[in-house]
Amino acid sequence: MSQDETHDDNNQSQVMLPPQSLKAHKGRGAVSNLQGRFEVHAREAYDDGWQREEEEATAWKTQVIDEVCKSILSRNASPDLPFGVSLNPYRGCEHGCIYCFARPTHSYLGLSPGMDFESKIFAKVNAPDMLRRELAKSGYVPESIALGVNTDAYQPCERERKLTRRVLEVLQECHHPVGLITKSALIERDIDILAPMAAQRLAGVAITLTTLDPAIARTLEPRAAAPARRVRTIRTLTDAGIPVAVSVAPIIPFVTEPEIERLLAAVKDAGAVSAHYTVLRLPWEVAPLFHQWLEAHFPDRARRVMNRVRDMRGGKDYDSNFATRMKGEGVWADLIRQRFTIAAERLGLTGKGSRFHTMDATQFVRPLVVPPLGGRAKALNGGQLDLF
Repeated sequence: MSQDETHDDNNQSQVMLPPQSLKAHKGRGAVSNLQGRFEVHAREAYDDGWQREEEEATAWKTQVIDEVCKSILSRNASPDLPFGVSLNPYRGCEHGCIYCFARPTHSYLGLSPGMDFESKIFAKVNAPDMLRRELAKSGYVPESIALGVNTDAYQPCERERKLTRRVLEVLQECHHPVGLITKSALIERDIDILAPMAAQRLAGVAITLTTLDPAIARTLEPRAAAPARRVRTIRTLTDAGIPVAVSVAPIIPFVTEPEIERLLAAVKDAGAVSAHYTVLRLPWEVAPLFHQWLEAHFPDRARRVMNRVRDMRGGKDYDSNFATRMKGEGVWADLIRQRFTIAAERLGLTGKGSRFHTMDATQFVRPLVVPPLGGRAKALNGGQLDLF
């Protein structure tokens, strides 16, 4: 072999293969670990031919990280939300719903809204104690707390952590109204708390149901309960005397939108007392992540879906205007609204359900026991650590 031929062979062995095409990851919603908008350095994945499938699976194993939070109640003044106070025991969500509007919050942690959001979960280990301290303040005015709005309070790690259950125990003790929203059947575990509270007009539940098609749900919200299981949960909670509303959210044109009427009929049969909906929202990094998901799972209709989304958003992927962000605008938004309204009225799903303003905050009593701040919590709240 000549020296030139040897040189050519060495060059060929150094050539990098092109970037990998987007592909779905089993049990995950995102198809990439898209970097957050606050990161300084850009990253680009290259396939050098050496990575194995088992190594890729290990890379996205779920990690639950303890976090001591400085505060626990979040307040908002959004005119399009039925609640002003919310509590989230976890940051990040293993359910992996590709459309989740909370994904961009992981960017503030220097993590990706993509795979990191659904594989690096932060558990607020002092949430129940912080709630006690908040409710004990002399100036605290009770109003219904929305539990599990940003990230699901009943995601898989709740089975072991039980932070949501401990929060509910505090609220029950204080006769404080609470509304929960979830995609998980794990909420059935806490019927022993929720049923007595519901009987006192202190608790209501909303189950989010996006589709009845298990094949779509498996990619759209891969680690949430299967659609049929959620329908069964509606029946179980209803039989326990807990009012259940259904959140049909989000409605995605040409993906979940064809099921509106069939889905509403199914939840009515299961005992739901009301239903509401939102259309797909794509704030910040959710937009490129959703584009990638479409290309991986629905390449044949990806362009059509996004064209309809933009029709409802004034030609953009997303419009954050309070007046239109939940329902959209234009002809397509009007058609969805009419279809949903007609079906809901025909089925009798226009009741108040778990709406927050129907709950009774007059029964509230302050907690008798208020835990002191621990050493680490004192440091985070500006206090001084003990020397010993």
